[in-house]
Amino acid sequence: MGRAYEVRKASIQKTGAAKAKLYSTFAKEIYLAAKKGVPEIESNISLKRLVEKAKKQQVPSDIINRAIDKAKGAGQDEYTKVVYEGFGPGASTLIIETLTDNVNRTVGFVRAAFNKVHKSLGVSNSVSYNYDYLGVVSFAYSNEEEIFNAVLEAGIEPVDFENEDGEITISVRPTDHNKIKDAIETIIPNVDYTFDEVGMFAKEKITLKGEDLEIFNRLLGLLEDIEDVSNIYHNVNL
Repeated sequence: MGRAYEVRKASIQKTGAAKAKLYSTFAKEIYLAAKKGVPEIESNISLKRLVEKAKKQQVPSDIINRAIDKAKGAGQDEYTKVVYEGFGPGASTLIIETLTDNVNRTVGFVRAAFNKVHKSLGVSNSVSYNYDYLGVVSFAYSNEEEIFNAVLEAGIEPVDFENEDGEITISVRPTDHNKIKDAIETIIPNVDYTFDEVGMFAKEKITLKGEDLEIFNRLLGLLEDIEDVSNIYHNVNL
């Protein structure tokens, strides 16, 4: 069913700084989801799914509730999603998603990270044309045919459907991301998603070695340390 997509397995480091960054990012995303639609979990499917994902990552309920309550108020901080594209060492490329209440501050931090390793940001679409914007879910289940039929019955045409050692991975258009989860959960009500993300996936991956790999890892670390950065996508096999 077309080209297979590599699934990026997210591993959350259990350090205080990493958890604080994780909580902050989820709080901003939940605030935006609540602000865009109805600020009620049961009436806003995007918000509901995001809250489920946050709880799976052990984000405390008070952080979730404060973000939703904040969206109900007026005159609060306004967060903007801004995406940057950049070039790393070798043939590496990166897409950096940010959630910020100060665009000038954020672009300054992102540009400084690239400057420190003598690499540069690109203009819009200088990198993203080499990526696909997809919703991807992975989960363990033994009956591939049952899941595939449920997907088709829901009127969803998968971009890709894989089964590797009992783990099913389905890639869909982002607009079908919530629909695919609804279809899966009619069969597996308490499904445990090993991967669940809407994001940018590189069409082709590259391998870096030696100094290029060291520089890339340093750049990745610098970007991950920026509080406003919510997601980083790249084309490097790590």
